[in-house]
Amino acid sequence: MAVHATLPVLALSLSLGAGVALPALCWAPPVLAQEQAPAGQGSLPGPSDELLAQIESAYKDIHANPELGMQEHRTAGIAADWLRQHGYEVTEGVGVTGVVGLLRNGEGPTVLLRADMDALAMKENTGLPYASEKVVTDPSGQQTPVAHSCGHDMHVAWLMGATQVLAEHRDKWQGTVMALFQPAEETGEGARAMIRDGMVERFPKPDIVLGQHVMPMPAGRIGTRTGLLLSMSDSMEVKLFGRGGHGSSPESTIDPVVMAAASVMRLQTVVSRELSITDSAVVTVGALQSGNIGNIIPEEALLRLNIRTFDEEVRETVLTSIKRIINAEAAASDAPKPPAFTMGTRFPPTYNDEEATLRVVDAFKSRFGGDQVQEIIPASASEDFTVFARAWNVPSVYWAVGGTDPQMVAEAEQAGRPIPSNHSPEFAPVLDPTLRVGVEAMLAAAGVWLAPTGTQP
Repeated sequence: MAVHATLPVLALSLSLGAGVALPALCWAPPVLAQEQAPAGQGSLPGPSDELLAQIESAYKDIHANPELGMQEHRTAGIAADWLRQHGYEVTEGVGVTGVVGLLRNGEGPTVLLRADMDALAMKENTGLPYASEKVVTDPSGQQTPVAHSCGHDMHVAWLMGATQVLAEHRDKWQGTVMALFQPAEETGEGARAMIRDGMVERFPKPDIVLGQHVMPMPAGRIGTRTGLLLSMSDSMEVKLFGRGGHGSSPESTIDPVVMAAASVMRLQTVVSRELSITDSAVVTVGALQSGNIGNIIPEEALLRLNIRTFDEEVRETVLTSIKRIINAEAAASDAPKPPAFTMGTRFPPTYNDEEATLRVVDAFKSRFGGDQVQEIIPASASEDFTVFARAWNVPSVYWAVGGTDPQMVAEAEQAGRPIPSNHSPEFAPVLDPTLRVGVEAMLAAAGVWLAPTGTQP
């Protein structure tokens, strides 16, 4: 969630909008942590300046040393060492590189706090003094630059901060904290890998699963909603077969490049001509690969697609239409054999439990003030966060935390230009107040369940 699309914000009393560009709206400056209402008796305090300095240092280090999914050995080691230093029972290597820390503090609910750790195979272009210059080998054996351009490094820092506050203030809460540092969110492998590695059997059943994501909202803002929050996502790979030959004699060949290009163009009609105005879907062809020289017509072409939907029936319609169109283009080209379709990773929809979400929203409003908390409408981003809640059949709540300089948002909106979003090479959350607000948001949400009886928001 990595979030796989931008989650823009609408200035409504509990409202964020869906799409891929931040709408031009005027924002009031965010209420910073020091301006918030004081925490009540029994509530969890915020991070100290010393702790913020520590997690800022850790954040910059992780940002400068990103790792791809299932390769997060260094990041996982940092998280595991941190948890041990603060008294957690630590299990490493869950689902290859996942880390689980348990802090038991008497009778009470078990709260799972999740952060994802993996980075993206892309080059960073932020100009930050701690920008990534790393080049690594990806799972296919290719060299690629790697960068934390989705913000998972911020998620790790937030959870590190929250776990230390919880460890240092056990007099303020009771129950069990399960801190989960997850690998490979971007590929959809990580949560499932941890479940396959026995998470449900090896660790206590949580009463609630909580998670958050840094987004290009003004720093200090928080957004969530009850019910459907993020879309389903399907990846598909299609191999098209032709007959190769010399570029000077196309009549003796069956050109898979033309076949693939025609398929890409026709696929644009799936959403525009086959779905109702009340339905939503996104069909993206992210890769078309074929051949390597201009005067040779290749034998094969490869398409890689990504499909986003909110509704299962719409999903089935879109997938069926994609296969029909590509099969028809292959037949029209007289392909020697039908296309080969391979389904890849599927992300489930992200649903927020209604009762739990309303309790978390009340805690956020109490901690940050009502003007800092907005409702968001469903977005075409996707996450594997709910895999954990589904495995245990427990409620979950997921929310967005703003990480963009409010002045930058205001200037961009005035000029009518977009701001860098997740997965952009320029995406770079501001550290203040993003670090503090993310830690406090996690503590506020956890406190709904962990706070001693009678002190919950």
